[in-house]
Amino acid sequence: MSTAAATPAPRSNAFTRLWVSTTYFGQGLPFMLINFLFAAYLTDIGVKEAWIGYLNYFGLAWSLKFLWAPAVDFWGTKRAWLVTVQGMLVLGFGILTLLMVNGPRDAASANHSALLEASIATLAVLAVLAATHDIAIDGYYMEAITDPNEQAAYTGLRSLAFQVAKLFVRSALLALTGLIGWHWGFGYGAIALGAIWIFHLIFLPRVEVARTHRTSVPEALRGFGAAFLSYLKQPSVALVLALLVTYKLGDQLMFALNTTFLMREVGVTKPDLAWIGGFLGSGALTAGSLTSAWAIQKWGWRRAVWPLTLGMNLNIWLYVWLAWSVAQAKVDPTHVAPGLPVVAFIYSFEQFAGGLGASALIVFALRTCNPTFKAAHYAIATALASLGGATLGAKAGEIVMKIGYTNLFLLSFAVAIPSMLILPFALRLPQLQDPVK
Repeated sequence: MSTAAATPAPRSNAFTRLWVSTTYFGQGLPFMLINFLFAAYLTDIGVKEAWIGYLNYFGLAWSLKFLWAPAVDFWGTKRAWLVTVQGMLVLGFGILTLLMVNGPRDAASANHSALLEASIATLAVLAVLAATHDIAIDGYYMEAITDPNEQAAYTGLRSLAFQVAKLFVRSALLALTGLIGWHWGFGYGAIALGAIWIFHLIFLPRVEVARTHRTSVPEALRGFGAAFLSYLKQPSVALVLALLVTYKLGDQLMFALNTTFLMREVGVTKPDLAWIGGFLGSGALTAGSLTSAWAIQKWGWRRAVWPLTLGMNLNIWLYVWLAWSVAQAKVDPTHVAPGLPVVAFIYSFEQFAGGLGASALIVFALRTCNPTFKAAHYAIATALASLGGATLGAKAGEIVMKIGYTNLFLLSFAVAIPSMLILPFALRLPQLQDPVK
């Protein structure tokens, strides 16, 4: 394959930090519009929990993205994929905004709304595009920053940028919907993503060599097979796969209906949710992610992962207590339900705990990747890590309608236990050892 040199990306400077920030903000924004804002909309208009839970099936796009991830390695460049798909997302969210202008505003009108059905279909397409967008961003990141220690050093920043996107959606856009309508939440989200897309189109560095050989379909299929097989050939792959699937399973199930739980069961209003989930929650999650990244950089992944994992999982019991206390107050007049400050503290503390596992999982996933198939391997790893949230999380609404929120959170801790049983064995794997600095 004939190649021509590309312009290398600046390393370890302000501009590198800038594009890492904008790409991962751009990754978090579509994810939150699809997986948070639309669920909040359905909750607000009174749709049943079971149907809101089914929105987690959109997560299958992220879980199955490894099926088409090798295409990003074999056709074009990661940069070209990134800016092209990002532009398609901007267009898609613009279409969704137009569909929601006259969308349903209560449960009765939602039952037979063609506009709502069209909106959900559009979201399904956007989920596939957003998952492809993630593949391109992660592949570009690994192409531009190849040193494992440098990758670990930027892990906190990419987590921070992703959490800032969450803050933007949870606070600014959610609060905006209460003032001028739900469709504007998606409209301004599309505008923000459009601004990032223009910046990337003009300024994002070209870090890969240009491909002058056009990969044929048979060649690509062989490459796809090689990418998958090479990932499966790593040492103790069954152990790696098991830990990827189970590591954040408890956290994922607990948060599958978190917005609905706070709004309906606890009684948190949209304005309160905007500052609790936005400023406090996103700030706490960012602090947890940065703390995790700092601990990994200081002590190494193997020494830091146990405290981070325990911190992430044990705090599920705070939600168990909150759900039990709220339910008890409804049947026992002498029992006082937790006030908004207590709810805000528990939510923030739990977000911090969830953030502790975020950077640990990113570093774990990165260390399972072969440099030859960066995008494909990272897509496989992150897809498996999101599989539980997409499948088990989709059943969360049905679980709540049958056994209630307290038991849902108890089940969340139960499904977190397998990862803690697997972790001691995974720590012995050669690919998970800390590189020599």
